[in-house]
Amino acid sequence: MAAALLEHHGRGRVAVRSAGTAPAGEVNPLVCHAMSELGIDITRAQPQQLTSDSVEASDVVITMGCGDACPVYPGTRYLDWPLDDPAGQPLEVVRKIRDEIEARVRGLLNELDAVAD
Repeated sequence: MAAALLEHHGRGRVAVRSAGTAPAGEVNPLVCHAMSELGIDITRAQPQQLTSDSVEASDVVITMGCGDACPVYPGTRYLDWPLDDPAGQPLEVVRKIRDEIEARVRGLLNELDAVAD
């Protein structure tokens, strides 16, 4: 959800990668539904394995509770967004998680825009 929301609200201003330390085989259908409510189609998204190369190539890495499983590189900015996992949650909870991520994404983009000015 975070990657899709960053791409959507970033409108080409940021390059986005999405990966996890233990990615599922497919995107949660309720997550796809919740995102479609915002007009964002993620039905073709494929969960990806987090690699050291992708972290090293990033300026900002947003983690969601990966702890020691995430590679750390000097000079890379890390933000940890401790959020509930939508897996196994009802749609109402998935929506709340989506909305929290969206608020954080908008805040990050505002911050990055301010730094770029």
